[in-house]
Amino acid sequence: MKMRKFDTKVQHLKYKVLREVARLAWNDTLLDNVIDIPKRIVPGKEPTMRCCVYKERAILAERVKLAMGGDKSNPNIIEVIDIACDECPVGGYEVTNACRGCLAHRCEDVCKFGAISFDSNHVAHIDKTKCKECGACAKVCPYTAIVSRKRPCQVACKVKAISMNNEKAASIDNSKCIQCGACVYQCPFGAITDKSFMVNAIDILKKSQRSNADGNGFKVYAIVAPSISSQFSYAKLGQVVTGLKLLGFHDVIEAALGADMVALEEAKELSEKGLLTSSCCPAFVQYIKSAFPNLVDHISHNMSPMAVLAKYIKETTPNAKVIFIGPCTAKKAEAQLEKVKQYVDTVLTFEELQALFDSKDLDIASLEEGVLDNASYFGRIFARSGGLTDAAAQAMKEQNIDFEIKPVVCDGIEACRVALLKLSKNLLDGNFIEGMACIGGCIGGAGCLTHGEKNKAEVDKYGKEAHEKNITDAVSILK
Repeated sequence: MKMRKFDTKVQHLKYKVLREVARLAWNDTLLDNVIDIPKRIVPGKEPTMRCCVYKERAILAERVKLAMGGDKSNPNIIEVIDIACDECPVGGYEVTNACRGCLAHRCEDVCKFGAISFDSNHVAHIDKTKCKECGACAKVCPYTAIVSRKRPCQVACKVKAISMNNEKAASIDNSKCIQCGACVYQCPFGAITDKSFMVNAIDILKKSQRSNADGNGFKVYAIVAPSISSQFSYAKLGQVVTGLKLLGFHDVIEAALGADMVALEEAKELSEKGLLTSSCCPAFVQYIKSAFPNLVDHISHNMSPMAVLAKYIKETTPNAKVIFIGPCTAKKAEAQLEKVKQYVDTVLTFEELQALFDSKDLDIASLEEGVLDNASYFGRIFARSGGLTDAAAQAMKEQNIDFEIKPVVCDGIEACRVALLKLSKNLLDGNFIEGMACIGGCIGGAGCLTHGEKNKAEVDKYGKEAHEKNITDAVSILK
């Protein structure tokens, strides 16, 4: 089977592990053969990525554990594979060979901690035990000879949840982590990754098939995020729908329909309260709770589109099971919350869905096209930054709500931090904060197959293809 399109080779390696785990899980032979998976991926005696084949297989064994659910004692969806996290420099500010040994010594003058010293050639050196990583020396160096060597995971983590432990491996502070997965996507060695609940999904699908054969069946519904429109570029969306049904799903429903439902309710709530922060992005909600607890009361009471739609399915279909499929690692954490887990049985990413297709040798590009048309244009554009704001404004218009929405659209967690900081100091020029932890919105999620600006255009195109052009008409099918 041809190699699928992934942004990085790290993603492809992760996919290969997921695919092998899935193949064994479908056949009920996972526990008997789990230790052989690393050898299947690296069958020869020569390593393909690491110093030796033994270390490479040891790391693969850890990846297999994460593909099977990871450390149950760690509540975080994101975990570090310590043995794989040993190639990055320690990090911090360093003096490069661009230092000319000048006489000005501005770096020394500006350092308040006495961390700068000079050798006999006047070349600067930084004492790591004294350096506070303020960056003042780098700013004043006329040769830009002082640079920050932060690890990619630390640069990616905008909430400062990653530090280095005594063994110089990455360590995640669960009290700060919002489980957005930015570090997962940016780690060049794949040493940080998200737990997979793919085996749980396979178990649900197999039990459904067996129970239906016995005449006491239950139905499994797939709720797919609207960002799916920018994924699986080698096939048509309708073919993906057919592929999902061949995996054992009874029906496939757009999470965008849940977005339509949320937009109507959120518009009402905003007009009643006068000030609101969105609740659709679980990483953004968690960030408010951990970094700005005094603003929690401003969070919309609405659950996310995933949870709202899953609740509707569970309440209208006896014994139904719901599996959400999307780009988001934080959704895996959301699905474990007390108010959500009764509605959402498990969560898969697009990466995991690709592995499921290939584990069953499904060439979805050769399948007939199914139909996926449950939502409006406005529900579908929730997938990209600014979409929720557009939907909220439309929902007010359709419900004849006389309220002027002044949105603050936050594209990425850094923009969220700025807006929340202003709100906490009563300096915010707006009354509705749309918070998206990932750059670009859901289309930038860590569980995407591909990332990039083209994904936004695909989502907008997908939105325009919606049969229902307004929110009220889309939601009316639920009544």
